[in-house]
Amino acid sequence: MSPRVSVLLTSYNHLPYLQLAVECLRAQTFREFEVLVLDDGSTDGSREWLAAQPDLTCYFHPKNLGTYGNLNFGLERAQGEFVAVFNDDDLWAPEKLAEQVAVFEGEPGVGLVHTSGWFIGPDGERVDGAPLGFVWPKTSNRFALPELIHFNRLITSSAMFRRSLVEQVGPFDPSFYGCGDWHMWLRMAVVTGVTHVDQPLTFYRVHPENACRDTEKMDEDSRRIRDWLTEVSVSWPEEILKNPEVDAALAHNLACRGTAMVWLGRAAEGRGLYWQSWRKNPRRFKNLLRIAASFLPQRAFRRLG
Repeated sequence: MSPRVSVLLTSYNHLPYLQLAVECLRAQTFREFEVLVLDDGSTDGSREWLAAQPDLTCYFHPKNLGTYGNLNFGLERAQGEFVAVFNDDDLWAPEKLAEQVAVFEGEPGVGLVHTSGWFIGPDGERVDGAPLGFVWPKTSNRFALPELIHFNRLITSSAMFRRSLVEQVGPFDPSFYGCGDWHMWLRMAVVTGVTHVDQPLTFYRVHPENACRDTEKMDEDSRRIRDWLTEVSVSWPEEILKNPEVDAALAHNLACRGTAMVWLGRAAEGRGLYWQSWRKNPRRFKNLLRIAASFLPQRAFRRLG
């Protein structure tokens, strides 16, 4: 019999954290799941330790596939009705899988469920506030697309989705460095409901190797997604495009693209995008201020935010 949930446990040179993550899986109160450990070229002893664990199905890549290529490898082999992503440096509460499966069983129109939680430090201590520049994100409506256009509101290790959605929207885009999950959630939010379990069930570890600390690569990913949103949104169903929250969010997206252009020294392009944003949503008076500010030296513009 196929498992209800496929857990894609990503692994890369985090042996002490990996061992704790596996303990979390063994402590889950929901037991109808498989674990696919996806080791992306570890050299710190993780492979040897994993090979000695009889209850884990492990795949050892001879070379690094990257975050999203690694996850796609797992998706191709997953058997569960639902898929949960679990990064090896994070932790789960014992009830995490059970609570999410219960939501899916009670809400057939929902295809993506994520949870609350908190940040933890290298030794597992709770870290309050915004240690990586953002507070713990969450969605507030089943129709989460407008919120997700503004910014990514899902911690990857907190997410579970129906595997059938991958057939609709496609796999992760492996060309992204660190925002391929946001790209996936946006595509899913166009075709399914999204909801949030407001319980602390996922714990995101903050440490020096977090991928999001590479701001140059993350900024490039973000620019790509915002350009893609402008292009792809024209083909969305009419009922989505007529939604005023979506329209306002797409105006925000244009403004974000404008700011990115000014920061890259392409102020004229940035002003054009600000104008587009303002025409789409004339209530965004900040765009007029940004147009004026874009004539300032770039360093002064950045200080204004």
